Amino acid sequence: MTPGFGLVVRFTLRGAEAAEDFDALVSRTLDGIRQYEEGTVVYVNHRVPGEPLVRLFYELYQDRAAFDAHERQPHTRRFLEAREQFVAKTEVTFLERLDGKPSA
Repeated sequence: MTPGFGLVVRFTLRGAEAAEDFDALVSRTLDGIRQYEEGTVVYVNHRVPGEPLVRLFYELYQDRAAFDAHERQPHTRRFLEAREQFVAKTEVTFLERLDGKPSA
């Protein structure tokens, strides 16, 4: 099993309009991730039931180098700069895989 590298990011958004704009920003960013990032295994934006202003990202990369490459991509840089206008709070938890069932 490859080592893998991941993170969970919890965003608390500034309001309903900010949530809509944030989701649109994420969708545009995902276009670049799908097209240019072979080392990004999973990158998913989740809505949290009962918490309409919370978004939870689950990100999984082949390894730390793939994550570092993701951080340098132009679409990621644009996301990181633009997100601040929509986000009131960001919490990041980094993950190191111990065991599991990889996708097919």
